Amino acid sequence: MSLTVEPRKESSMHHITDSEVRTMTNPFHVLKHEHRVIERALRALDGVCVRLEGGYEVPHSTLYDIAGFISSYADLYHHGKEETCLFPVLEMRGIPRQGGCLGVIESEHEAERKLVTELYHSIERYKAGDAQAARRFIEAGRTYTRTLIRHIEKEDSILFMIANEVLDETDKEALMAAFKQAEGRLGADKQEECERLASELEEKWAI
Repeated sequence: MSLTVEPRKESSMHHITDSEVRTMTNPFHVLKHEHRVIERALRALDGVCVRLEGGYEVPHSTLYDIAGFISSYADLYHHGKEETCLFPVLEMRGIPRQGGCLGVIESEHEAERKLVTELYHSIERYKAGDAQAARRFIEAGRTYTRTLIRHIEKEDSILFMIANEVLDETDKEALMAAFKQAEGRLGADKQEECERLASELEEKWAI
């Protein structure tokens, strides 16, 4: 069974260029762009799970590339920006973290991190020749994909819409400045490398 990550307009028609990303002025356009990049890797992950389920051999390097992208770009970079830049501003504007929607989003981030850990463990076992490792990777990969698809939809359709309404232009400018600092810590080269990797994985492995 294949989990369908529906291609969004950007993925099916036009991949936003690095220069276009750098000229974005709305922080939620930036976060949504990152969601589209992450979805490319999810389509690759789904394709890899289908092949493993069919008994095909998938290179260890491909599994590590997917897990590494998820860990570095989806979690440390993207989720990190949400938790350290966006959530504090929203709390200041009256949206609670504990007992509110931000707490739910953050708890989902934690659940996703546990699944990434399971992906890494299963890759190590797969590399060592464990006959059950492919099944473990498939289960963790599909659970991660389902979880993150729902998570992205919730952020795109609810959280970002609310945030765009409650934050004024000064807040959004400050948030963009904080994003730039986070991007600087990652490094422009690394950001471009991650986005290029997501596209390459999607092209080679998505079904």
